Amino acid sequence: MKRHWRWFEALNELQQNGEPLVLITVLATAGSTPRDAATKMVVTAGEQWDTIGGGNLEFQAIARARELLAGGSARTEVEQIELGASRGQCCGGAAQLLFEVLVSSRQPLAIFGAGHVAQRLLPILAPLDLQLSWIDSRPDWLADAPAGVTTDCLANPVDAIADLPEHSWVLILTHNHQLDFELVQAALKRPDIGYLGVIGSATKAKRFRQRLAHRGWSQADIERMLCPVGVLDIPGKRPAEVAVSIAAQLIQRLHANTAQPAKKATGLNWPQSRSLNQEPSE
Repeated sequence: MKRHWRWFEALNELQQNGEPLVLITVLATAGSTPRDAATKMVVTAGEQWDTIGGGNLEFQAIARARELLAGGSARTEVEQIELGASRGQCCGGAAQLLFEVLVSSRQPLAIFGAGHVAQRLLPILAPLDLQLSWIDSRPDWLADAPAGVTTDCLANPVDAIADLPEHSWVLILTHNHQLDFELVQAALKRPDIGYLGVIGSATKAKRFRQRLAHRGWSQADIERMLCPVGVLDIPGKRPAEVAVSIAAQLIQRLHANTAQPAKKATGLNWPQSRSLNQEPSE
């Protein structure tokens, strides 16, 4: 169902959700035109909000915006459009349009579970270059989500895995071991998921790996699961300490592309994942 927003509301909501869009602005006009300079509209792959005047002008502008979106990269373009018979409009004027393609560079991260660790982790992650989705079956536990975090209350959180954006990261922090295992299997079915972290002890990690092997998962697939999740160099089992450990590992991943050359030059190794003797609280 189409969301009824003005262009500025759409721009704000779509950018918070990391959805690619094109902002179309009427830069200048000459003669008779449907709308005046500074008029704006927002276009995505499937929807549009507000109007730069309708008619063939807007139809062609939307088509061009979607061509630019298909390129997958941020860019700007200015186009001069004559509103004559060749364009299917009889205004007789001209409009100069600015197309601004806004493609989020934030890494999508889906966090499953809204328990004590997640409650302390989200405020740390919210200011980072992450597109955060927080998923749980308990609406009251999601009530205090930081600004910019998308929440999704689902009776079966496993259903969310298939709908995650391409190349998402997944962090599993639920209170239910069976649910954790089902989420892991759903995530492993998607080869594009580049980070799969699961909270737990070394014992839980061993059991999960054994169960995955018994279900026919390859060793390469099993090794995609990081459990226990977090950085070994940061000790402690309290929720705040575990949250800091996980945040540190995610920050390492975010900076991996720029840190990789330095790693090769210095011979440094990444810190290991957490190894806990007992289960941390969720």
